[in-house]
Amino acid sequence: MIKLLSAQVVGLDAKPIDIEVDISPGLHIFSIVGLADKEIQESRERVGSAIRHIGARPPHKKSQRVIINLSPADLKKEGPAFDLPIALGFLLSSEQARFDPAEKMFVGELGLDGAIKKVSGVLPITILARALGVRELYIPKGNGEEASLVDGVTIFETASLSELLDVLEGRTVYEPVRPHATMRAENTPAETDFSHIRGQETAKRAALIAAAGNHNMFMEGPPGTGKTLLAKTLATILPAMADEEVIEVTKIYSVAGELKEKGRPVTSRPFRAPHHSASPVSITGGGSTIRPGEITMAHRGVLFLDELPEFQRSVLEALRQPLENREITVARAQGAATFPADFMLVAAMNPCPCGNYGNTKKECVCAPGAISKYRRKISGPLLDRIDLCINVPNVEYEKLEEPATTGETSADIRARVEAARTVQRTRFSGERIQTNSQMSTALIKKYCPLSESSKVLLETAYNQYGFSPRAYFRIIKVARTIADLAGARAIEDPHVLEALQYRPKAEV
Repeated sequence: MIKLLSAQVVGLDAKPIDIEVDISPGLHIFSIVGLADKEIQESRERVGSAIRHIGARPPHKKSQRVIINLSPADLKKEGPAFDLPIALGFLLSSEQARFDPAEKMFVGELGLDGAIKKVSGVLPITILARALGVRELYIPKGNGEEASLVDGVTIFETASLSELLDVLEGRTVYEPVRPHATMRAENTPAETDFSHIRGQETAKRAALIAAAGNHNMFMEGPPGTGKTLLAKTLATILPAMADEEVIEVTKIYSVAGELKEKGRPVTSRPFRAPHHSASPVSITGGGSTIRPGEITMAHRGVLFLDELPEFQRSVLEALRQPLENREITVARAQGAATFPADFMLVAAMNPCPCGNYGNTKKECVCAPGAISKYRRKISGPLLDRIDLCINVPNVEYEKLEEPATTGETSADIRARVEAARTVQRTRFSGERIQTNSQMSTALIKKYCPLSESSKVLLETAYNQYGFSPRAYFRIIKVARTIADLAGARAIEDPHVLEALQYRPKAEV
């Protein structure tokens, strides 16, 4: 019996899978056991054709029993990534190939002609290989970029079964994949630079605060006032991702099969903008095979929900758990998976269905009942979890005539954001958080000293406007970020007053 090592992605992590191949005389059978799904059962045809195309004897001999066992048997096996180790195991067991499979791991889908095709989830598989002490990892051509983020493993990417056998049997000297040297973010596209936003000074200030403290933000205003542009540019002023964050985000995109050309790592912070018709599963994750949803794809970046009231109520309510816990647990009949969901929510809506409510120059044609129904789609508990709520009005004509590059660029504002984030990292160096928005009630008490006059101001506002306790503490978090941007140690009256103006209109 021959045994090879492979792996399967479960959630966002990989699990080791042993591929055991046994050939014995008897009535012909080519069977794959070990709780394999239909896609793996179909690999019998792909493996047989691929072996035949390289000139070897396929596993269809009449007097030959071929049993493939995928272990452990209690874990459901899915996907075509076992094609390659199954083929290699058969070739070794039938003495048509000679190499030592010890300390090696293999993953890859086979084409009928023997080509090795790209598969999803290679990054978590590479991380597993390193953890297991695997010396050599063999992957499809095109998966090398993501795998190169992990050092400590020699990685080979090959394009075909015959090419791989030449490498394994020593007929070809093959250069391994080089470790990734840098993880620098891509340049900001010119059309999304902050300097191109005309007017909207209050909204731009709120975006700066949101980026500095990783706060959620809600925008309300008529159509065409720049809400979408503000959301896109907010992603450009967030700090560059650390190497660990690049690996974390790239792993998510690898599992979801959404890595861009050549499987390159995700070095820029994600910006996700699902359509309002998106289903709950596409937002939270799930499916017959559990996969991450949009809130996980936005991890370490921005999730932009435009036309917020148009989303299904179940979608909006499903956001409440990840907004608090920064992760989402998806349970299905075949098991459960917990995905990271540490995103910045940026939401936008019109003031009414027609968009003209409150506009002094355009008449609103909506009935009062329709406006009320429209606004009630967003629940109080959801708004309570949003730190900054702003109005985005129409831009004055004079602002439209200003030069296109007036004002600070995204690079200028990003420098201020990074300075504030540095203050927060230093402050929370002994804690398990990095930004002000992540503070618990206990940490707020510890790290948010208020001047006596600020305490009085907050008490007055709390009693006058009927804030919830959650809203009260969120005001303090925002005030802490405003103080950090100003370089102040204690939270003073101006910081509290500015934070108060960003509460929802229903409260203030």
